[in-house]
Amino acid sequence: MRLHGFEESMSNQNRRPSFGRDSVWLASADVIAVLLAFVGQLILARALLSESYGLFVIAIDLFATLFLLLDLGLPTLLARDGPRRPSAIWAGMMRIYRLQGIAVLIFVPFTVSITLIQSAHDTLMLVGAGVALVHIASYAPRTALRAAGDARFESLTKVIERVATTIGYGLLFMRDSTEVVAYATVFLAGAVLGLLIALLGAYRICYKIDEQTDSTELGTDWVSKKSILLAALPFAITLGVLPYVIRIEKFILANKLGFDEVALFHVAQLAWLAGLLIPQAMRAALLPVLGATRNEPSVFNQHLARVESICFALVPIGLVAGAAIVWILLPLGFPAEYFDGTLGASARDVFMILLAGWACTVLSVPSYTALQAGEKPWLFTLLILVVVLSSTIFGLTLIDWGADSSVGLAIEMAAYASVASALVMLLLGIVLSRRTIQFRQHGFQWLATLTLVFFACWALSQQSYWALTGLGLFILLPQGLQAMRTIVDQPFQQTIAEAE
Repeated sequence: MRLHGFEESMSNQNRRPSFGRDSVWLASADVIAVLLAFVGQLILARALLSESYGLFVIAIDLFATLFLLLDLGLPTLLARDGPRRPSAIWAGMMRIYRLQGIAVLIFVPFTVSITLIQSAHDTLMLVGAGVALVHIASYAPRTALRAAGDARFESLTKVIERVATTIGYGLLFMRDSTEVVAYATVFLAGAVLGLLIALLGAYRICYKIDEQTDSTELGTDWVSKKSILLAALPFAITLGVLPYVIRIEKFILANKLGFDEVALFHVAQLAWLAGLLIPQAMRAALLPVLGATRNEPSVFNQHLARVESICFALVPIGLVAGAAIVWILLPLGFPAEYFDGTLGASARDVFMILLAGWACTVLSVPSYTALQAGEKPWLFTLLILVVVLSSTIFGLTLIDWGADSSVGLAIEMAAYASVASALVMLLLGIVLSRRTIQFRQHGFQWLATLTLVFFACWALSQQSYWALTGLGLFILLPQGLQAMRTIVDQPFQQTIAEAE
C-alpha cells in the first residue's frame, strides 16, 4: 500500500536535502506568500492612516529585531548538521527549544518592560512582541523539516500562515475597522497558526522515524550545552545584527524625519523585500546541501559554481519583472500620496534604486552560504557585522546629507545607502569565502554585470529610456538554465523517491 506523501518521504532513509528541489518548493511558497502579503499591505495602507501604518511597521520591526537574539543561532546549526543524521533531528529540535526557553525567561521580561516605559502604545507593542516570539519559535520546526528533506511541508506552513493573516485583514477591512491593534492581533493569530502546523509537520516527519537517536549524534558540536552554544555563537551574533541591514534606514528616517516618510520608504521596500525572498530561499536550500558536503571540497565548490551561474541568470529576470510589476501594479494598489510627491518622493522611483541592491544580494548567495556552511563560521559573523556597520554609516551620512536639501532626497539617499551596503556584502563575501580566484576568472562578466545593473536601475529611477541597456544582461540566461538543469538532475545522486 502506498504511504502518505509526507510519511513516505521519511520512510526512505536515503532522502536528503536537494538544492534544486528544495529551492523550488521554498521559492514557490515565498512567491505565493509575497502575493498574499502584498494584498495584506494594500489593505493596511487603505485601512490605516499613514502615521498609524508607519507605527504598525515600527512596532513589528522593533521586536523582530530585538528578539531575534533569542534564536541563539541554533536552527542554523540544525540545518547544517541535521542532514548527516536525520534520526536525530527531532531530538535536536527539542534541545533547541529547551535552550531558547531559558533565554526567553531571561531576556524578554527586561526588554518588554524597557520598551513599554518608553512607548505610549503599550497594547500594540505587546502584540508586536508576541508576533516576534511566535515567529522565532517557528524557526526550529521549519528548519527540522528542511533538514529532513521535506521543504515542501515547510513551504505549506508559510502559505497557510499568510492566507490566514490576509483573510483576517480582509474581514477587519470589510467591517471598516481602523484600529491598528486589531490588525496587529490578526498578524499574531496567523503566526500562531503557522507555528502549530510546523510543529505538527515536524512531529509526523521527524519524530515518527523507526530508530530515533539522541541529538549528540548530530556531531561533536552537539555533545554538551556549552559546545552547542559555542558552535552556534557566530550564527547567534549574526542573527542579532542581521535585521538592521534592511531596517536601519527606516529607523534613521523615523528619527530624522517622521513616520510618514517611514511609511513611504516601507511601501518602496515591500516589492524589494518580496524579491529578496528568492535569494533567501536559495540560501535556505543550499545550506543543508553544503553542510553535508563541507568535508568534500571538490563537491562543495562544484555546488557553489553551479549556484553562481543561476544567480547571474536570475538578475535580468528579476530586474525586468520587478520593474514591470512595480511600475504597473504598485500605484494601483496603494494610495496616490505614496507616488505623487505628497510625502516628498515617489515610492516607485525609490524602489527602482533598491533593485540594484537586490541584484547584489542575489549574486552574493554562493559566498554568503559558503561562509555559513564552512569550517570557520566566525568569518560569516565578521561579514554581517561589517555590512551592518557600513549600512549604519552609509545611512547616517547619506540621509543626513539628503535631509539638508529636501525630504525627497533624504528618502532616495536611504535607498542608495541600502544599495551600498548590499555591494559591501557581495564583495567582502567573495573575499572571506576565498572565491577571489573564481571572481578574477570571470572578472569581465562581474564588471559588466554590475555596471549594467547600477546604470539600468539609476535610469529606471529617472524614468529614462537608458534603462533598456539592462536588457543586455539576458546574455547570462543560457548558462544559468544549463546550471539549473545540472543541479536539479544530480545534486546528491538522488534516488527516484528524492525527486518526487
